[in-house]
Amino acid sequence: MTPATPPSSQPKSHQRRKAERPQELLEAALHLFIHKGLAATRMEDVAKDAGVSKGTLYLYYPSKDDLFKAVVQAYLSEVIVEGSSLFDLHEGSTSELLYRLAQTWWTRVGSAKASGLIVLIMSEITAYPDLAQFYLNEVVAPTHFLLRRVIERGIERGEFRALDVTSVVHALISPIQFLITYRQCTSVCAVNPVPLDPEQFIATQIELLLRGLESRPHPVDGTT
Repeated sequence: MTPATPPSSQPKSHQRRKAERPQELLEAALHLFIHKGLAATRMEDVAKDAGVSKGTLYLYYPSKDDLFKAVVQAYLSEVIVEGSSLFDLHEGSTSELLYRLAQTWWTRVGSAKASGLIVLIMSEITAYPDLAQFYLNEVVAPTHFLLRRVIERGIERGEFRALDVTSVVHALISPIQFLITYRQCTSVCAVNPVPLDPEQFIATQIELLLRGLESRPHPVDGTT
């Protein structure tokens, strides 16, 4: 007879707290990375902000590089995974799929604290070649792969014209990069004479791109 597993001697509240600790550490690290920068953020600052000892932080993340990678995975890579799931389950038009992916990105990244990570990466990552390569492999390449699948889906279904897919992917990403930098630059201004509605901007950019992508019947008289 198999002996019964002895109950844990730790209170349930303590077990819950321990299970939540990695996320608390990542939240503290995200906050500090965004507000202090990658170079200026110290591990002891993250531990203090999270309310744990430095030893506890190092138990989960042995170095600042490891911590930064975990933050990128939690706040950016997971959104790409979610986008891939949307792609796999989507049964409607490819245009609708692009809108859904854009809405997901805006909710999870663009309008959230995670957008600060992208600004940080653009401003500091050149000083960290290994982290730059990690970001390229973990975020940039998977994003391009996902969007490539979307565009190829539209072409295969006859919804989109057969354009250069790589160029189309870059055309999709470029407005997002502009939006992030624009919001960052104008966020410190007391008055912005040219305000921008992010959600309307994204919708307009997709609409413009779709008009160029969508297949159009050839006119009978041969005119373009």
